[in-house]
Amino acid sequence: MDPECSRLLPALCAVLADPRQPVADDTCLEKLLDWFKTVTEAGSSVLLLQENPCLVELLFQVLKPQDLSSGVLAFSLRLAGILAAQEDCFQYLQGELLLGLFGESGLLGRAAWISPTVRSGWIQGLRSLAQHPSALHFLSGCGALGTIFSLQGDPSLFVASAAGQLLAHILILSMQGQAEGHPSPQAHDWPACAQQIVGHMEESLRSAATPQVTQALNVLSTTFGHCHGPWTQVLWVRLSPLVACLLKKDPVPAAHSLVDLLLSVARSPVLSSDCSLWETLAQTLSHLSCTQAGPLALGVLKLQDCPQALRAEAFGVLLQPLACILKAAAQAPGLPGLPGRTTGDAAVVDVLLSSKSACVGLLCQTLAHVELLQPMPQCPSPWPQAALLEAVVTILRFCNGSAVPTSDVGGRLCVVLAGCVRVQRAALDFLGTLSQGMGSEELVTQVFAVLLEYLRSPDSSPTVLKKAFQATLGWLQGSPRPPGCCDMDPHNQLFLRELLPVLQKRLCSPCWEVRDSGLEFLTHMARCWGGQAGFRHILLASEVPKLTEQLLQDPESYVRASAVTAMGQLSSQGLRASPASTEHPGGQQSLLLDLLHVLSADPEGFPRRAAMQVCTEWLRDGHAEVAEDPEQFVAMVLQVASQDLDWEVRAQGLELALVFLAQILGQPTAHCPYATAPPEAAPPARLDEALQALCRVRLFEFAFRALFDCDRPVAQKSCDLLLFLRARAAPCSSPQEAGSSPDVASVEAVLQRWRAGQQGQPLEDLEPKAVMAVLRSMDLEGLRGALAESSDHVEKSPRSLLQDMLATVGILGENEADCY
Repeated sequence: MDPECSRLLPALCAVLADPRQPVADDTCLEKLLDWFKTVTEAGSSVLLLQENPCLVELLFQVLKPQDLSSGVLAFSLRLAGILAAQEDCFQYLQGELLLGLFGESGLLGRAAWISPTVRSGWIQGLRSLAQHPSALHFLSGCGALGTIFSLQGDPSLFVASAAGQLLAHILILSMQGQAEGHPSPQAHDWPACAQQIVGHMEESLRSAATPQVTQALNVLSTTFGHCHGPWTQVLWVRLSPLVACLLKKDPVPAAHSLVDLLLSVARSPVLSSDCSLWETLAQTLSHLSCTQAGPLALGVLKLQDCPQALRAEAFGVLLQPLACILKAAAQAPGLPGLPGRTTGDAAVVDVLLSSKSACVGLLCQTLAHVELLQPMPQCPSPWPQAALLEAVVTILRFCNGSAVPTSDVGGRLCVVLAGCVRVQRAALDFLGTLSQGMGSEELVTQVFAVLLEYLRSPDSSPTVLKKAFQATLGWLQGSPRPPGCCDMDPHNQLFLRELLPVLQKRLCSPCWEVRDSGLEFLTHMARCWGGQAGFRHILLASEVPKLTEQLLQDPESYVRASAVTAMGQLSSQGLRASPASTEHPGGQQSLLLDLLHVLSADPEGFPRRAAMQVCTEWLRDGHAEVAEDPEQFVAMVLQVASQDLDWEVRAQGLELALVFLAQILGQPTAHCPYATAPPEAAPPARLDEALQALCRVRLFEFAFRALFDCDRPVAQKSCDLLLFLRARAAPCSSPQEAGSSPDVASVEAVLQRWRAGQQGQPLEDLEPKAVMAVLRSMDLEGLRGALAESSDHVEKSPRSLLQDMLATVGILGENEADCY
């Protein structure tokens, strides 16, 4: 420990032990515990206590009947646990102190115990302490296990959860030590701690009270999830009959916890070969309600070694709600395309019709589960793509009222699901996922039809519209192209002709979220199909490009930002709504002027960031307008970006500068400053030309100013840029070049003032040799290392923490604390 910290520690311990002193806030105490944990992990806890006896005195003060705050009591309990985690320190503290802190005769009988903070600190202290055999003997002898058992039912959910996790930890710890001598010890050979815990869980599993059953199942789930030793097989054989008995009760108690336990056991490599386990899983699938069985079915389908018969049964259970939907809307009997074990179970129908909340919850759960399953390696084969598409389209039609029910159940579902936004969102998400598998032409036509219905409907909420746009994009991207054809599929072109008038309408929506979603959709479409003749013809024949340009003036900043991005993409593809392009050659320049206007005048940061990103992409991709005079373009953009108050705009300006630098040095892609291999040096002639160009666009002034930026990401990016340039130029210049010229002295003087925060003075016109001399003289590597440290690395030191805690009670003079 740092000597200064040792000097401050006695005063702090005295403050904590004095109930009259104001208590440090919980954050400081938490940081203090983290520091003690670091100190004990690095060295001997006994030595720490011998060198700092004030810590033991603090713990003894806690035992005295005084009115200490619950935060200090919890801190002391946790500190004692951290110290006693080393067995020799446990022996050093054992006796009156540890018994008083953790035994039945200690804090448990005091008024402070009513505070959940103290009970939580007691559990966390024991969790830290329980690391060695001596701790196990202590726990079984001091009565702590009984208290932990009772805390499983604590009114504080945090305390109750921590108590269950502590029991699992103690059981695993006690059995790991036993298993070293006996690979698979029998139950009668288990240590006393393990026997007590397992006995308690057996009693809880037999209980008629659901909370006690839940507690036992949660402890077992944690145990089997964290330990895969051979002894867990003995434990499962002993407890599995009690678990199976739960299935005979109606309803099954603690179903959620039971599912967690069975899946935890099934994932264990020691137990996955147990045939009785698979039988129990099959029985559980049939005994649980459809809402409870869904998570279990999904978990079973994710298992690697699951028998095929059980997988088929689980998939059937998972799809039952969708089967009921298809059955309710079917024109003819039967459920074509679904697995043979899938039926429209009457119990599932009852749940769907019981209430709106039950119906919505079950459908959303099912759609989310099947959506998760599709991209996984364990996805069932064959995948019923057609039936699933039909089911999700039917659900969407039930929700928007366009379905024609053919049964009483279908009619009631129409009423229950009408206008349900939650189900619409889940169904559209799933429909977008299904685009990876496609389907028959007839089904795909139905999909596009229902998507168009939702995009047209005035009743579609903004979030539903956003989901509909995303699903539409997925289906357009997933459509197969005819062999040898690089244009859009003809069916997709027909769909686009119907879609673009809808998009026009949405771009004029009074709701800004809808306008924003429409612009994002347009940007993605232009990026994917901007070069294809069919798409270009349809888009340019519409009013969409013109409306998009008008949205650059939108009153909502998010929409303006999306409009900037969309116009940048349309312009790159030659899809702008300009007057006849041959008669108006300046059409593209007007957008550049618009971008510069956004950069210099928009009051919000989002549009300015979007404008900078578009400028960077234009430079990188060789946009026609930029290619005419890249230097002028970069100079204009950097001049505006350098004055921006938004650090992300300035950082993006440095990204643009790096792209420009890489281009003029003849390197297509900027070298990563963190790569192990250095960039290749540029030829001397090209380097001289490049440096002249960089001086003309005033890139160095921008980069040097950014080097001392108050926002660290900007300074880091500038440092990387200058390091990249120096690495490219170093082999071509000598250290003596221009080393003592007046230009170098004036530049260094300005940089010193900038470093001191005096940013007002500009740099004069720079000469390349002077710039390179300044770059060589700067410790850019050291600066990058300093920038990599957190901004509060000094204030986060233990000494600073101790000083601050003491300063709050006036122990230190006002100049001795790090106030941050």
